[in-house]
Amino acid sequence: MDKEYLKAKLANLPNEPGSYQMKDIHNEVIYVGKAKNLHNRVNQYFTGAHDFKTTKLVSEIEDFDFIVTKSETEALVLEINLIKKYRPKYNIQFMDDSSYPYIKLTNETWPRLLIARDMKKDRKARYFGPFPDATAARTTQKLLQSLYPFRRCTHLPDKVCLYYHMGQCLGPCQYEVDPEVYRTMGDQCASFLNGDTGEVIADLTAKMQKASENLEFEKALEYKNLLTSIHSVTADTQNIEKGSSNNFDVFSWYTDKGYIAVTGFLVRRGVVLNKEFRLSPLYGDAEEEFLTFVLQYYENHPHMRVCVPATLSEDAVAQLSSVLESDVTQPMRGYRRRLIEMCTDNAKKQLDLKFDVVERQESATQEAQQKLSELAGRPMNRVVLFDNSHISGTFTVASCVVYEDGLPSRKDYRLYKLHTGNSDVDSMKEVVYRRYFRLLKDNGHLPDGILVDGGWTQIEAAKEILDSLDLSSRIKIMGLVKDDHHNTNALMDTDGETFDIPKDSALFFLLTRMQDEVHRVAISYHRKLRSKAQTRSLLDEVEGIGPKRKKLLLKTFGSFTALKEASEEEIAAVIPAEAAHNVYEALHEE
Repeated sequence: MDKEYLKAKLANLPNEPGSYQMKDIHNEVIYVGKAKNLHNRVNQYFTGAHDFKTTKLVSEIEDFDFIVTKSETEALVLEINLIKKYRPKYNIQFMDDSSYPYIKLTNETWPRLLIARDMKKDRKARYFGPFPDATAARTTQKLLQSLYPFRRCTHLPDKVCLYYHMGQCLGPCQYEVDPEVYRTMGDQCASFLNGDTGEVIADLTAKMQKASENLEFEKALEYKNLLTSIHSVTADTQNIEKGSSNNFDVFSWYTDKGYIAVTGFLVRRGVVLNKEFRLSPLYGDAEEEFLTFVLQYYENHPHMRVCVPATLSEDAVAQLSSVLESDVTQPMRGYRRRLIEMCTDNAKKQLDLKFDVVERQESATQEAQQKLSELAGRPMNRVVLFDNSHISGTFTVASCVVYEDGLPSRKDYRLYKLHTGNSDVDSMKEVVYRRYFRLLKDNGHLPDGILVDGGWTQIEAAKEILDSLDLSSRIKIMGLVKDDHHNTNALMDTDGETFDIPKDSALFFLLTRMQDEVHRVAISYHRKLRSKAQTRSLLDEVEGIGPKRKKLLLKTFGSFTALKEASEEEIAAVIPAEAAHNVYEALHEE
């Protein structure tokens, strides 16, 4: 990298919107981005601290290029097109090359019903769908060909084929057919696929009954099979809004633990036709990644009205609406709002599943354990994590979680009530001291390492205590370092050296599980103490009143209010006089 050249180039970037393309030593585009202000955005890559992904990207940049646009929206469109063209390795590639099947009615003199996946090759044709898979499309195509005798052959033969004799083709190859007949059939076919099946069902039912009355049972069976096929194809097994003819798409996302999950529902005629889902490590802004996904999706699919969460910013909604040239709404109530909530819930479940699956893979756990030991420079078979929880310095608690060979050892968990207020550093010192002073005293099982949830400050606090106990040489201390989005992306040792943790590595998933577990234990204990304090009664503070007398008083008087309204004599009729006097005085103190 020619730093002097890049510095000069960065200084002269225009303060205008556009797209920028980062290039490596081979002059290949490795990242494409867009900016409202090219000068400010591109310069950010070369100043300040970054997360693991950005640091790695910058280390490979040898040069960059840019294209100025008139607006940020134009820059967004250009970014999508360039990503599609170059497939840069540092851009999250949400979209694959698959697409849904459609039923295509060709725009020919004698039209045909075909199955197609690419709607751009023949824009004059009429398309119906999309269908969830090829099987559903073929089933529907077969039914339509039985109902409407469109041409079957690719090239017109010299004479009619078997389909003509079966009544499934009008035979334009040999007989003259009015093109208007095909136009009428096309309209009927479109009406059928849009859910208007009543007329067809009534006609087939009448024909079936007439054939049965005429003892033409084979023909009646054919009509019956067609009716069964219609009910099978048009069954509303996923009906969200019965009777609706609305077609729209719903998209939402969920982020956690450094990953983003995006889910989309395709709704046709009120029915959820299918689901789109993508899961990927999150390296940038979640809203921008979501926007990129939706726009990439519509590169290969017809534009529909789109529903997005209310949390999406106005600028993002405006950009999406401008690029797609269609309505983008943020429903606040009703069934569309419920669909968005379903999308978000699906995204969350899929993201959680990703981490659960990795947790259950023994090979991944062993790989993570080996990598952690490698970074620590010693075996890290038994690892301890600490976390504290409090509200404004009250109910301050700490949890101690132990992992053996990458798995939680719950019998070794410990909980602590702390006395050091709301200082995280002081809390760390107290819990580490109490834990290891006790282990030394009882000759307990010392860990191979301690992982503190924080950077250098927390490492220093733990190290100070271990030094005082002469344990620093026996226990390795490492800190979990987080990026700008509060996601763990590196480990730090007592020398201040950091080790980047890729978000697709087994170690990243293991550390995330450890953090979640120690945080869960601390929060649960904190909530338990707080809840217990909130349910304490004034009677608990009265001398001479224990659990049995408290229960007896409340049972006798029915409620705390009735007890307060009772006289001292009435209370003394239930419990001894001295205790009754103490209760009465406590209840009537100003």
